[in-house]
Amino acid sequence: MDKFFDNIWVLRATAFILALLLFFYVKAELTGGKEPTSNNQVDIITDVPLEAYYDSENLIVTGLPETVDVTIEGPMQLVLQTKFKKDFKVFVDLSDLLIGKHRVTIQHENFNPKLNVTIDPEAVDVVIEEKVTQEFKVDPEINSQLIAEGYMLKSMTVEPSKVVVTGAKSAIERINYVKATVSASNGIKESFTQEANVKVLDGNLNKLDVYIEPQTVNVTVEVEEYSKSVPVTLKQTGSPPPGVVIRQLETDTKSVQVFGPKSIVDSIKTLEAEFDLSQVDHSGNYEVNLKLPKGATRLGTDKISVRANITRTSQSETSVDETTNEEQNIDESNSDANSN
Repeated sequence: MDKFFDNIWVLRATAFILALLLFFYVKAELTGGKEPTSNNQVDIITDVPLEAYYDSENLIVTGLPETVDVTIEGPMQLVLQTKFKKDFKVFVDLSDLLIGKHRVTIQHENFNPKLNVTIDPEAVDVVIEEKVTQEFKVDPEINSQLIAEGYMLKSMTVEPSKVVVTGAKSAIERINYVKATVSASNGIKESFTQEANVKVLDGNLNKLDVYIEPQTVNVTVEVEEYSKSVPVTLKQTGSPPPGVVIRQLETDTKSVQVFGPKSIVDSIKTLEAEFDLSQVDHSGNYEVNLKLPKGATRLGTDKISVRANITRTSQSETSVDETTNEEQNIDESNSDANSN
């Protein structure tokens, strides 16, 4: 036995084993008996909904993020179980705070105590304000460049015409516009109805953080061909038959709608109605064709009726009652005829 302990290798082996035992004993004392850090798992749970406790019937809170990120560290099985179940809560308690600005810490509950929990952000700045509800008229709008050439916007209507907006008092006081914008393809030629989102904007066209009811409305857009009313000018041609004296020429059609591209239609000042005096052989109504101006698409009517009042004389005598064959306006013709 003595020879066994006198062996140098036995002594060395015994010393090494004792050193290992001492090392693990000291390490266990320093870690407090916990599992080694190498067995811990770290994971981040992103986009965790943030709950807020406050008087939501009478107050509005701004500054709260909708979600936060939660980092958990601990035993692997607990980390995986927590991430899978998600039976924990992340919240801020504002129930005892007054109206104004506050910095609040984000709290959590229902996490296993063996987990180390970190929330990002840890705290947030919030503003608590009085809740206000008000009704506003919705203004429809559309980009006029979407209307096809030769057409124009006739009207726009909204159903429902008003919405109820709820928000912080400061936000409601900043409302300048409540709009429903219609989106459509280029070249609109027909009327249509479209559902549009309601936007609430301030004076600088910034979107305000408010609640809108309803959030969408139906916008009816009515379009029609572009047109304008153009006065009719009577252009006399030819001469009356022998023995016919034209005492009066008049018409009830003083103007006609001209349709077409805006640039063309707006440049048209008058419409010529050529009236052939040689066809007048009796008092009565005569049809006169209207000439379609170049570039216009159509006329509201392509004919007008002209009333002629004549008297007969000897075959050698013909006249148009002190008028010439020069172009003249219908109103001027009527005035000359009445003076006779």
